[in-house]
Amino acid sequence: MAMANVSSERGWIRGRASANLDQRFWNALIAAGPPLLFGLRMWASVCLALYVAFWLQLDNADWAGTTAFIVSQPQLGASLRKGWYRMIGTVVGAAMVVVFTGFFPQDRVAFMVVLALWCAVCAFGSTVLRNFASYAAALAGYTTVIVAADTLGATGGPSPDVFMLAVMRASEICVGIVSAGVVLAGTDLGSARRGLAELVAALGAEIAGRFSVMLARAGVGELPPTQPVRRELTRRVVALDPVIDQALGEASQLRYHSRILQQAYHGLFASLDGWRCVATRLELLPHEVARKEAAAIRRNLPPELRLATEAEGPARWTDNPVGLQHACDGAARSLRAFPADTPSLRLLADQTAKLLGGISQVLAGLALLVDAPGRSYERDRGFRLSVPDFLPALVSAARAFLAIGAVELLWIVTAWPSGAVAILFTAVLVLLFSPRGDAAYAGAIAFMVGMVVCIALTAIIKFALLPGLETFAALCAVLGLYLIPVGFGLARARQPAVLGVLTAVGIGFVPLLQPANQMTYDTSQFYNTSLALFAGSAAAALAFALLPPPSQALRTRRLLAFAVRDLRRCATSPSLPEQDGWERRMYGRLAALPEQTEPLQLGQLLAAFAVGSEVIRLRRIAPALELGSALDAALAALARGDSTTMRLWLARLDHQLAARGDSEAQASLALRARASILALAEASARHSDYFDSGANA
Repeated sequence: MAMANVSSERGWIRGRASANLDQRFWNALIAAGPPLLFGLRMWASVCLALYVAFWLQLDNADWAGTTAFIVSQPQLGASLRKGWYRMIGTVVGAAMVVVFTGFFPQDRVAFMVVLALWCAVCAFGSTVLRNFASYAAALAGYTTVIVAADTLGATGGPSPDVFMLAVMRASEICVGIVSAGVVLAGTDLGSARRGLAELVAALGAEIAGRFSVMLARAGVGELPPTQPVRRELTRRVVALDPVIDQALGEASQLRYHSRILQQAYHGLFASLDGWRCVATRLELLPHEVARKEAAAIRRNLPPELRLATEAEGPARWTDNPVGLQHACDGAARSLRAFPADTPSLRLLADQTAKLLGGISQVLAGLALLVDAPGRSYERDRGFRLSVPDFLPALVSAARAFLAIGAVELLWIVTAWPSGAVAILFTAVLVLLFSPRGDAAYAGAIAFMVGMVVCIALTAIIKFALLPGLETFAALCAVLGLYLIPVGFGLARARQPAVLGVLTAVGIGFVPLLQPANQMTYDTSQFYNTSLALFAGSAAAALAFALLPPPSQALRTRRLLAFAVRDLRRCATSPSLPEQDGWERRMYGRLAALPEQTEPLQLGQLLAAFAVGSEVIRLRRIAPALELGSALDAALAALARGDSTTMRLWLARLDHQLAARGDSEAQASLALRARASILALAEASARHSDYFDSGANA
């Protein structure tokens, strides 16, 4: 009987283990579905691009296929956006090589120098711009090199046929862009818009929920620290920028109203800044006072924010963003008119109103993303470029000029038949990796390793498999054996090194294979091209090693120094600075902070943001209150880097405002000024060393 029980138990265990194995197998199969589908789409895009290029009898069908591979992205919005910007960069680059040839028709040296200079300009632009606009700037540079590589002779020199070659190369690249767009748009409904809505709703709901919880717990024992939470949320907000760009690629409606999404992005920063000011004030208040004032503020929050749990918050936001936005707007108006009787309570009310104003902007963007009924739109008012720091872009430009110029010189000296291809791949990698900052060198090394793998695999396919095949269908089948696993790996990979290797394995494949209506199998040409691709990759990696981008520590110090510089100008400028302009510059600096920025440095930049906002507010209301010399002296001390003297003058100014017997309207304005003085004094006291030193780079 005991043996029977043991046997039955073992059978049950084996059955349970088999069921678990089956479940893991099905889970793995389901998880592999989207990456495999992306690999199939990428393969179909390349095949379609090659078919159209063969049908049109274009010179180099491999550029159409390579472009289709490059443009294909796991997200539809990213693919369409990348394709659109690639088309812009291609047209600009093709036009510029025609212009250069017209200016220097017989001057080989001048043509090569101006080609390197143009690539330097494009490297500068690709580092200054962000996301796919950065990609377009890089494309404008190396498209010029693509056309020039076909027009230059054995040792360099422009050709009179450059115009037709520019048209042909641009046509081949556009064929690849359109082919990838057709395949991806026809097989994918797109999820970037929905994914962005979920991320925005989750961030907004978490900020509002945690802020409400903080108010509820204020004065009840020790207030839990919220600084680490706010810093992590700030990093998550910064990471939204490329996701917004992907969503813009999926829908023309979003592109037309892109300013609303940008304002939602800034609204998240504004809400975090308001939260920071309220948390700082509550930490400094006695427990009983903090409890009473926090409770008074919390009663004015919209019930939807005050009562919602963290789990149901995002769903509530996506279900009714317009209604929640109206509630936030009403609550913000109530808080601005809140009958506060102390500067502390006035500060809490105003900063909470700022938080709700930021959340209102977030909800406006969310209403656009979910296409909510009853939403209102604001027409875009044009493109505004704000550059936090030009140093990384200048280093990128110098690196591109020196690297491309060195390979050009090597080509001229050696008369290497494939030297133009080496110049091309040097330009491609130097321009594309420049915006990556500290990750550029590692990315170039990974690409070089991937190129070695690509050369070996392509040699096997070209000289072992293709000679026995004659039809286009057979060619497509061979391409599928290579491209589908590469696409699967690109969609699944998460490590930057793996992504770099797989990207090189895919990008180098079609140029090395050189598919054509009449295939040729010239081994010496293959080896020359392979050596050129590897040499170009190695030259780019060497360029990043010899002239690396500015370190993260240096970039952070410069951003902090620029923030203090602008703050001092804001304090002493003869004209009143615009609040919108100040906020836009600071949002740009927050987004430009390196990932490894220390928490203290992030707090210093946020403090500079808050101090600048309060300075602008005080200067705006100063004429109505006739604040006079005391405010001027305080701001002059801030401009000198003497925060202690500034706080003394602010205390004197606060005492003067408290002793005045103004009318009700003037008293309300004076209380608001005292709240700004309080916020300014607290922020400067917490980071006095930073404001006094200026964090000089």
